[in-house]
Amino acid sequence: MNLISKSYSRLKTIWEQKIFRYAVVLHLFYFFLSIALFFGFYREKNDFIIFYNVGEIFLNDIENLYNQTNYLWDFRYFPLSALFFIPFSVFSFESAFIIFNIFNLILNILISIILYKIILLIRDKDHESEENRIITYICIYLMGLPHVLNYIYGQINLYITLFILISLYIYLKNQNLKWDLIGSIILGISILIKPTALFLIPFLVIIRFDLEKKKFSFNFVRSAVRIIGVILPVLLNFILFFMYPSLWEGFLETNFTGSNPIALNFSFSITKLITNFCYFFNIPFNQLYILIGCFFIIGGIGLIFFILRRFDKDSILYGYTFGIIIMLLVYYDSWDHHLLSLIPILIIVIFDLPRNSEFTSYIKPSLFFLNFFDLAFVGIWYVIYPLFPFNFESTFFILVLFYTVLKICIVEKREQIMEV
Repeated sequence: MNLISKSYSRLKTIWEQKIFRYAVVLHLFYFFLSIALFFGFYREKNDFIIFYNVGEIFLNDIENLYNQTNYLWDFRYFPLSALFFIPFSVFSFESAFIIFNIFNLILNILISIILYKIILLIRDKDHESEENRIITYICIYLMGLPHVLNYIYGQINLYITLFILISLYIYLKNQNLKWDLIGSIILGISILIKPTALFLIPFLVIIRFDLEKKKFSFNFVRSAVRIIGVILPVLLNFILFFMYPSLWEGFLETNFTGSNPIALNFSFSITKLITNFCYFFNIPFNQLYILIGCFFIIGGIGLIFFILRRFDKDSILYGYTFGIIIMLLVYYDSWDHHLLSLIPILIIVIFDLPRNSEFTSYIKPSLFFLNFFDLAFVGIWYVIYPLFPFNFESTFFILVLFYTVLKICIVEKREQIMEV
């Protein structure tokens, strides 16, 4: 009862802030709008219908899990992710969609709480001691337009965001092998459900080259525990791949070598911009080679600068930032609702940096564009794509973020403490 009383009192205090009231009302509008649009226009044109079918197919006809004729759009996640959707297949499709989005609404509450806790944990000492600014940025996240598509499509990005933030909180708060393993397993579960954080794995390695001392530091044991923990949930899929070889073939074709990665769409990744260019101008290309090339160039640059960083404190935060940015720039399909995994991380970075850091002047414009304006350019793409099939505006701002984090790594100096 004491906890409930304190929570109520805290909520009452926050409610007095006008921006919080606006954020709650606007977010609830997004939620109810998605329900109305679902029944009015998107009952048969959303991502949730794929997830709903996946659960039933996994139980009754698993070998056809990657038979894309079963779905409106391709199912491209790991096979074990289908377990997550089985409970929803018990209900009627309409009921399942509403229940799923109610869970999404609850997840946003949990994400806001974890985001608040992480900011309090890492906030630089020259930030204001009061919490109004923290609440303001959490409200900015809740008011973000990517939530609209996430609700309308019945997407699972919020589950991924929650797992990513919980694992980050564990890494930042604890510095021992047990919590390294727990944080990594939680991150691995997020990859199991949806591989958003897959490119983040190399940044879990605790390695640094001190440019001033010309000396490498490498914590092999903790790095090994982190890598083992994050890949364990993913490796469970190979049991199914071994039992049903057709699943492995279907997974590879859907994600890397088939016709879907070639299709013209409004993804803002560099890989997709290149394939759109080649497709539009009838230039022969291999989509897998383009993907691998972009990964090695962009991922390699990010990893090198991360290793050369001039600080250890909260470095895992910048590893997470690199990992998500690289995923958005490299993988074929980077959509507006995927930004829900990046935006909370950017907010944390803003509070981790000094209050008047020059780097925030690059991060803030990108944050506001991705949070409020990206969706408009998706609409513009649909109007102009027969003549100009390139949705590059978000790409520009994400590249700005990538450059900024690179610069933070080689310029930012701070008190050196134990690697986290």
